[in-house]
Amino acid sequence: MNAMLKDSLLKDSLLEGNAREHAKLGLAGAAANKIEADPRWASVVARDKHADGTFFYSVKTTGVYCRPSCASRRALPQNVAFHATRADAERAGFRPCQRCRPDEAALADQQSARITEICRFIENADEMPNLDALAKRAGMSVYHFHRTFKAVTGVTPRAYAQAHRATRVREQLDSATRVTDAIYNAGYNSNARFYEKADSLLGMTPTDYRRGGANARIRFAIGASSLGAILVARSERGVCAITLGDDPDALARDLQDKFPQATLIGGDAEFERLVARVVGLVESPALGFDLPLDVRGTAFQQRVWDALRKVPAGTTASYSEIAERIGAPKAVRAVAQACAANSLAIAIPCHRVVRNDGALSGYRWGVERKRALLDREAGA
Repeated sequence: MNAMLKDSLLKDSLLEGNAREHAKLGLAGAAANKIEADPRWASVVARDKHADGTFFYSVKTTGVYCRPSCASRRALPQNVAFHATRADAERAGFRPCQRCRPDEAALADQQSARITEICRFIENADEMPNLDALAKRAGMSVYHFHRTFKAVTGVTPRAYAQAHRATRVREQLDSATRVTDAIYNAGYNSNARFYEKADSLLGMTPTDYRRGGANARIRFAIGASSLGAILVARSERGVCAITLGDDPDALARDLQDKFPQATLIGGDAEFERLVARVVGLVESPALGFDLPLDVRGTAFQQRVWDALRKVPAGTTASYSEIAERIGAPKAVRAVAQACAANSLAIAIPCHRVVRNDGALSGYRWGVERKRALLDREAGA
């Protein structure tokens, strides 16, 4: 009898233990399901660097909290909790992970700060410092520095220096007494080196640029489209401006302000046909633009604009995706600035660039025009 009683008690104990274990598993499963349903868990699984700083997650089995991009072994979802800030995680009793160091500035932020300092150093240097000197100043190897600089700025250190000197020479041409003085004050060692690049930088000779476009002949006309007035201008090299607006006179003044001394010529019958083709592109953007363009901009801007022209009609790309496509994933803000600097509406389709969440962002010629162009392309 005693043996039977003992067996019965043992069975009851095992059943009770199993019930408790099943209850624990049920709670753990519910907790795991709740975490996995949270969109932040997908960022943790993907180790998404873009999510860093937007939230932190803690792991109760290790007692630490991490960035979403932490490279440590992935925790079980039932052991994870999310926190809006570092302070929240620390108040909950968790300490910073020693691998991703969430209590310090993100590595990307640290690198961006270093590269920003190097950019200021290049801008203030009389001559372009060599790559070894720049890498040493940044505290990186030459290879790592070159790669990081391009990832942050979108261009190489040399291309950045050249673009900055181009900006300086434009400023100097407006203020220096002689063209030669402007060239040397901008950091060029000789006239010959500058004149090799003058046409692509200025679109004309330095003397003509200094005179506000004197000797430049720009033919233009203003037409009407369903998106308002449209100005089309063409230099001897190709279409150099397509702008949209509500006031035709304002469009003409903007063109004249850009080159106050240029010879602006009204469109003849042949040019009117060109304007009609551009208006047709406004009404049906999917037709594509196959006319020669006179595109003037920095090396980085031209890379962005080339990438924009490869975005198919009826589709969109985010600023981040464009930055990835030109090999500069960290230069998202610079991509947005290049889009804003585009003066060839529709021909260079910056209207196809949207925010990461798909929402429409700013557009030089108005967000409503951007929405209308995208709707037409989607419909086609």
